[in-house]
Amino acid sequence: MQGRGAQKNQRPGDRLRVWLRHALLAWALLAQPLSGWAGEAMRLRFAPERDYGPFIYQSDTGQVEGLSADFLHAMAAQGEILIDTLPAQPLASILEAARQGQVDLISSLRPTPERAEFLGFTRPYVTVPAVLVTLPSRDPQSLKDFHGRPVAVGRGYAVETFVREKYPEVQWLAVDDDSEGLRLLRSGQVGALVADVASVHFAADRLGLRAVQVNAAIGFEYPLSFAFPKSRPDIGRVLEESLRRLPETRRQSLRQRWLDGRQQSSDDPRAVWLRRIGLGLAALAVLGLVVTLMRRSPDADAP
Repeated sequence: MQGRGAQKNQRPGDRLRVWLRHALLAWALLAQPLSGWAGEAMRLRFAPERDYGPFIYQSDTGQVEGLSADFLHAMAAQGEILIDTLPAQPLASILEAARQGQVDLISSLRPTPERAEFLGFTRPYVTVPAVLVTLPSRDPQSLKDFHGRPVAVGRGYAVETFVREKYPEVQWLAVDDDSEGLRLLRSGQVGALVADVASVHFAADRLGLRAVQVNAAIGFEYPLSFAFPKSRPDIGRVLEESLRRLPETRRQSLRQRWLDGRQQSSDDPRAVWLRRIGLGLAALAVLGLVVTLMRRSPDADAP
């Protein structure tokens, strides 16, 4: 009789050969590229943003550079993706091209409900806070100080929807990028700029603009991801796997190269006071330990 009972007559060598065949088949399936084509990488049309340094931008020589570009180069070196870089454009133009199916890959993008209608996102590879940037003043400023006054914000940026909804009394002026916002701030056409802290420092350095004040964070963060067409989850799987395989030491070295400790605003007064309180508590703990050790020392009881 055939069925489960027939397995009792198998010799150990037969069972071993069956096990080996299954193991080799599983290994072969896992070894294939995620694109589904053995030995062939997935070719992606990458749309870089023109001026969103230090994450992605076009240099003076026309090269696309930045933290996100370096991440993509490191991921492509693993052999699963090939990058065809499209001409650099403002973010609003890139998003419109993505809606029309003309783009396979966008970098340095924060997920939002509006974008999720036509885009998918990988896990974030860096997070930075958005801050209020003004000309130097004696006291830190907040958006509540700019009711009825013009403030620049990136057109199509994730933070634009946030600030327009939370601070409707501000006269919001949409600009193509943070560099344009800084130029308007320098000329006095706007009273402030909202942008992430890393790109503000980067753009100010490129413009040679030293006289700006980075105020406290506004309560909005940029967890930046790679984006792909929602209709192409296979691209998302390849990007996610390539990102996962990138060693953490390599990721950290790339972040250090481009961000240079500028991920957090050093002008947030709450952070300053928290650091001071922490240092004070640590000093008290050390002092208490010293006193305890002195009391327990045998020399303390000597005449």
